[in-house]
Amino acid sequence: MSSVEYKNIGKSYGSVEVMRDISFRIEDHQFVVLLGPSGCGKTTLLRMTAGLEAISAGDLEIDGRRVNDVHPRDRDIAMVFQNYALYPTMQVYDNIAFSLEVARKPKAEVRKKVEWAAEVLNLTDYLHRYPKELSGGQRQRVAMGRAMVRDAGVFLFDEPLSNLDAKLRAHMRLEIRQLHDRLKATTVYVTHDQIEAMSMADIIVLMQGGRIVQMGTPDQIYEKPNSIYVADFIGSPSMNFIDGEIAASAHGSVFQAPGVHVPLPAYATARPGQKVLLGVRPNDLAVSEDGPIRGKVILSETTGADVQLHVEVDGRDTIVVVPRAERRQSGTHVGLTVAESAIHLFDKATEKRVV
Repeated sequence: MSSVEYKNIGKSYGSVEVMRDISFRIEDHQFVVLLGPSGCGKTTLLRMTAGLEAISAGDLEIDGRRVNDVHPRDRDIAMVFQNYALYPTMQVYDNIAFSLEVARKPKAEVRKKVEWAAEVLNLTDYLHRYPKELSGGQRQRVAMGRAMVRDAGVFLFDEPLSNLDAKLRAHMRLEIRQLHDRLKATTVYVTHDQIEAMSMADIIVLMQGGRIVQMGTPDQIYEKPNSIYVADFIGSPSMNFIDGEIAASAHGSVFQAPGVHVPLPAYATARPGQKVLLGVRPNDLAVSEDGPIRGKVILSETTGADVQLHVEVDGRDTIVVVPRAERRQSGTHVGLTVAESAIHLFDKATEKRVV
């Protein structure tokens, strides 16, 4: 397979600069997810990788070869589009075989590759159906099969699951990751869904406004978000934030806000008087009668095995995930505790991580 390296990549539309200085490397066999909200530049970066968008600045290298001016068909890539892009008048077999037939491959080789892809993707019984006779998940498999038979070095996925229902998305996440592992592929995958990114990626590249804001493994980004933006974007439910400041006490630094008095770990670098946001993930909070965070339950949402308690703390909705046996009635006053190791602090002015 192949590595992909972006060197100071930039993109402009006339005088409007939408991307600047994008630099990172994807190693052979890695599954890298470009993650971010609509308009952050992730699909534009993928399309530049595919050769469907011109690169305004910098260099793109695939397997050590500069490909800025190389035609898409000669880049050793295969792309799976969001809308599947299947030919409606062709049966599944012909859709998968199309690129091989255009390349004038021998018929025996074409049949062998199509049948192999169909077997891997559980499409053998559907080879003589038309796309309109398939479910959304089956159409997505056909699009993946068409990419597989090209023996490409790099596979590109542009939000391939966005048109599927929630249950099918979960199933297709598993299938795509298993396919990646089976083919030992290099994969670049675009999505706005952080659950897809967390569950599938080796490396996440989180983007905002045409910039990379953090890059790392799912665990690294989840456990050590470097800014409020990253902390809020990653995790479901999202991280809770409480507005306050740092104060000194006889036992070290504490975070203070109305109804909140949380001791900070000894390694905390925040200084007394500093305006900060305390970040705590819903799963890291626990209900305790004498907890240092005081609030009132305003809603309990049952999600199955767990309950999401919405607790009003200093005028903000704070979510706490607890077992069903610990649910509380609306209007109940509760205390909340958090372990020192689960505390995140962000400077209010810069929005960057302090702890």
